[in-house]
Amino acid sequence: MPLKFLDHVNVRTSRLDETRAFYRDVLGMREGDRPPFSFGGAWMYLAERPVVHLVQVPRPPSYQGELSLEHFAFAAEGLAEFLRRLDAAKVPYRIGHPPGDCVKQVNVSDPEGNHIHVDFPADEPSV
Repeated sequence: MPLKFLDHVNVRTSRLDETRAFYRDVLGMREGDRPPFSFGGAWMYLAERPVVHLVQVPRPPSYQGELSLEHFAFAAEGLAEFLRRLDAAKVPYRIGHPPGDCVKQVNVSDPEGNHIHVDFPADEPSV
């Protein structure tokens, strides 16, 4: 199950328009397609990849342990092997299916509690 690359970062923001403008106008990214999630946000692209996922939240994250960075993600292949490794290490996980069925997401937490998901092709078998 080799990890292939860092896929994206997910940033929570209560100032969606301002944050979108920063990534677009200051960093030179472009806004692009985003699945029809039930919450506001924007996906900012480099070339053809949505590498910054902005998620709209009602208030700014506090400095009391609530971060703006919600998770980071890797793209990978070998879903069945990865699930066997997680089971062998007794690492809890949840498999997610975002709108549009473009990937299968295996959601885990590292020992510090950081949310990570590893994305596999949607048609890849899990057994």
